[in-house]
Amino acid sequence: MEQDKKKWSGRFNEPVSELVERYTASVGFDYKLAEYDIQGSLAHAHMLAAAGIISGSDLADIERGLEQIRDEIHNHQFDWQVAREDVHLNIEHRLTALVGDAGKRLHTARSRNDQVATDIRLYLRAASDEIISLIRALQQALLELAEQHADTIMPGFTHLQVAQPVTFGHHLLAYFEMLQRDAQRLQDGRKRINQLPLGAAALAGTSYPIDREAVARELEFDGICRNSLDAVSDRDFAIEFCACAALIMMHLSRLSEELILWMSPSFGFIELADRFCTGSSIMPQKKNPDVPELVRGKTGRINGHLVALLTLMKSQPLAYNKDNQEDKEPLFDTVDTLKDTLRIYADMMTGVKVNQTTMRQAALRGYATATDLADYLVRKGMPFRDAHEIVAKVVRAAEDKQCDLSALSLPELKQFSAVIEADVFAILTLEGSVQSRNHSGGTAPAQVRQAIERARSSITE
Repeated sequence: MEQDKKKWSGRFNEPVSELVERYTASVGFDYKLAEYDIQGSLAHAHMLAAAGIISGSDLADIERGLEQIRDEIHNHQFDWQVAREDVHLNIEHRLTALVGDAGKRLHTARSRNDQVATDIRLYLRAASDEIISLIRALQQALLELAEQHADTIMPGFTHLQVAQPVTFGHHLLAYFEMLQRDAQRLQDGRKRINQLPLGAAALAGTSYPIDREAVARELEFDGICRNSLDAVSDRDFAIEFCACAALIMMHLSRLSEELILWMSPSFGFIELADRFCTGSSIMPQKKNPDVPELVRGKTGRINGHLVALLTLMKSQPLAYNKDNQEDKEPLFDTVDTLKDTLRIYADMMTGVKVNQTTMRQAALRGYATATDLADYLVRKGMPFRDAHEIVAKVVRAAEDKQCDLSALSLPELKQFSAVIEADVFAILTLEGSVQSRNHSGGTAPAQVRQAIERARSSITE
């Protein structure tokens, strides 16, 4: 039947082989664009009718047919066919079967090249909005946990060695800030996603009297792509999205690494709720942090998708090339993986149980207040480099005695410097150390609570 022929088959003397048909078909994954394809087609049809390119009756038939197709897809009743190549031709085939010639007229003044570019932009715009919302949910979970532990002292690390005491709430707020920048990057990238390519047609525009701005308004795009060649051929907006996604996953991978370390008996800082862990098939005592481990692993997968898209685009001449069919699977997987990761992470952070005593004891083991003692000597008038040398000797003495700096007596401390007085003990305690960092961005509990309030305001504005 004529209806079953390829839409472009008139140029060819023989049909495509079955192997090539399977190899070149994309409907197995680009069906995810169906809703956005329908949205774009409706806006295009409205413009064609307004411009007098199709009749009012054709428009009514197209609207009726597309709404029926939308229902069939939502109800899982749509007959997707590999022989129809992609989401666009599957929908067009069904539309023509439903409404006849009106369905054939819908493709006037457009190409699959600008059609798919529009669909992807609509898809990524919606994905960006949803992901930003999911980031906000995770940030809220972090803030709630940080507020509970604004006073909980833990060791802060550099080189994974105990450095200075911080509060657990302050530590969690570092990840809030990372996610805040992640959300800002997505918001900024959304501006470049939200430009309409439809109207560029195959590569050179169209001779029909179209109104691209009207289509942009209906689809709520901020503007139109200004060059037809660029509109259909580049995927930098998708690459930028994947770069944002890779950064988000990198941040969550860092947090995952810390959760994994903190949960191990060697640290014992936290426990994750059982629903985020699994056991061992052979060792009955095990409670494995599978979720953060998988997040750490899936980060490599998302990084790979970014590299794949960069490599896909790097040698393409203008304008559209079939290579770009390969943009969708990594892009779809990036979106799905990122959304699932953010959802599960927000839930997981609400089930974190903190062992405050173990955290405090760990901070005591690493002479975390040594820098406070050096700062104390500087305030007494000593050059910092001299203070640094003296404190290093004090630490060695405490190591020999196997005690914390705060457990050394005043006479013992004065052996190293006569300027040390009884007031030194106020800064040698863990509590004194964190309290002294009482400035914006510092780890003092009062500053942590203020930071939490500012953070809450920033994500609800």
